Amino acid sequence: MLRAPAKALVKAIAKALLKALEARDRRRARTAPPRSGHEVRILLLHANGMGGTIRTVFNLAGHLARTRDVEIVSVVRERETPFFPVPPGVRIRYLDDRLPRRKGLLSRFPSRLVPKDEAAYHRFSLRSDVKLVRYIRSRRRGVLIGTRPGLNLITARISPPEIITVGQEHANLASHEPGVRARIRRRYGRLDALVTLTRADLRDYERVLRDRPAVLAQIPNAVTRLGGGPSPLTDKTAVTVGRLSYVKGYDLLIRAWAHVAERHPDWTLRIFGNGSRRAKLQESIDKRGLTDRVFLEGSVEDVGAELEKASMFVLSSRREGMPLVILEAMSKGVPVVSYDCPTGPAELITDGHDGLLVKPGKIHAMADAIRAVIEDEELRGRLAAHGLETAAKYDLDVIGARWDELLTTLVEGRTGEQGITLAPSAAGPAPAPRP
Repeated sequence: MLRAPAKALVKAIAKALLKALEARDRRRARTAPPRSGHEVRILLLHANGMGGTIRTVFNLAGHLARTRDVEIVSVVRERETPFFPVPPGVRIRYLDDRLPRRKGLLSRFPSRLVPKDEAAYHRFSLRSDVKLVRYIRSRRRGVLIGTRPGLNLITARISPPEIITVGQEHANLASHEPGVRARIRRRYGRLDALVTLTRADLRDYERVLRDRPAVLAQIPNAVTRLGGGPSPLTDKTAVTVGRLSYVKGYDLLIRAWAHVAERHPDWTLRIFGNGSRRAKLQESIDKRGLTDRVFLEGSVEDVGAELEKASMFVLSSRREGMPLVILEAMSKGVPVVSYDCPTGPAELITDGHDGLLVKPGKIHAMADAIRAVIEDEELRGRLAAHGLETAAKYDLDVIGARWDELLTTLVEGRTGEQGITLAPSAAGPAPAPRP
């Protein structure tokens, strides 16, 4: 443990350095060259991990690399190689390589740049702070995109004036702790652009930000292109995919499935993912006599293959950012049943048209919706067919074009000392009309 005098010294040094950087940037801004969007650098906490944010960032990087120089900058490296395939033309740079056993003295100090109540605060350290600052300050041109609050806040605070800064939010504003939201209100206005995944989240940021970035935009994630064809909808199987955490609501889904199994014992539920709640979920399955009807399958590398064998996808989350897995299920012609949790599902699903929305947390309502899809073959086929149409609106070429437009707008609309307030990007694909 670090003693109080050491902590105070580290805090004082960090504060002095940040003030010096800000003063230097004010001088540099007077002679900064025109901005460029050719070089794009995307900050990720851990590029070799297996989360949804990583997968969607890889998708975006692959699209941007078609016409730009793109590098994913991983703050830490805790796994030897990336879990997801690296897109052609994309490089990965690691700042804080934690694979060697000796990590250095600075790794013992907590981060001074990331808020303590940021969800991944424990993954950062003073060493990662130093590595990040050195990297960001070494940039002289191009675009820097952050992908979580801690990285967005650092980007906003220390990026040189020559850099176009973009904060991307993969969760939603309400899901962040109060201390994080307070810093967001104060500092996100320093970004050139803030991109949210949903229109609801965009409205929240418009309401709370003290100063707004030049551009506030809503651009959803692009659906991952999965191999194989659409599901034939013949297997009596429902699936869900996500980490085994409280927020994913699998405890609620297991309780709902107990009611489904009473009427349809020949149907099974397969839950793909790993996480800290695995033992508790298995205990719930055993307690309800569902050991041969509900299966915790662990992580899955080929999501497409599992969706192709399914006849239903269920999302039971208590909250979401924008659940890409809904679109992945739709893209495989799998009907979706989802809690209408904040935020995301209602912006992807038109209830009764391309999926079913259920009041959040209601176990019996979830069971009723699942049974409706099981028992009504015509409904199952109709939801699947319309889901394919919805997923096509989120194709990588469609969403990637909106990122191209955003970056072009930032380059053309703001150079040197001129700060131009730009209109927010268009909203995401409109929901399909209700039947």
